[in-house]
Amino acid sequence: MRSVSLTINGKPSTVDVDPATPLVWVLREHLQLTGTKFGCGMAQCGACTVHVNGEAIRSCVTPVSSVAGKSITTIEGLSADGTHPLQKAWVAEQVPQCGYCQSGQIMQAATLLAKNKKPTREQIVEHMNGNICRCGTYQRIVKAVQRAAKEA
Repeated sequence: MRSVSLTINGKPSTVDVDPATPLVWVLREHLQLTGTKFGCGMAQCGACTVHVNGEAIRSCVTPVSSVAGKSITTIEGLSADGTHPLQKAWVAEQVPQCGYCQSGQIMQAATLLAKNKKPTREQIVEHMNGNICRCGTYQRIVKAVQRAAKEA
């Protein structure tokens, strides 16, 4: 065990964990930030996507020691009251069915819109490739990202 200092959603935090512990488990089990989901454990599905220094990463394969001292944003930190343009667009376009992948989908989409305010449909599809939705709501996801881009 070792103390690891993190900045989560703008707030400093210290956890005592094995430095090899995947970030997803630190977020969920130690910090009670359960919006980030565990899907595959192999960085293949995207359910665990969070931002580290503004970049989307897969927290299931990221050792907590590798993000010490960095700024981490989870779905809870994207908008405290659910008013981020992507969150509102997700509701308006009725994207979720089971909802399990949605926090990872939104976090992935947020990195696209942070870099490209007006992405084309093709750019959205390419950027979102690799985030899996078991319910197959991909068309609604694209529409929601397009809506958020218009409203942002």
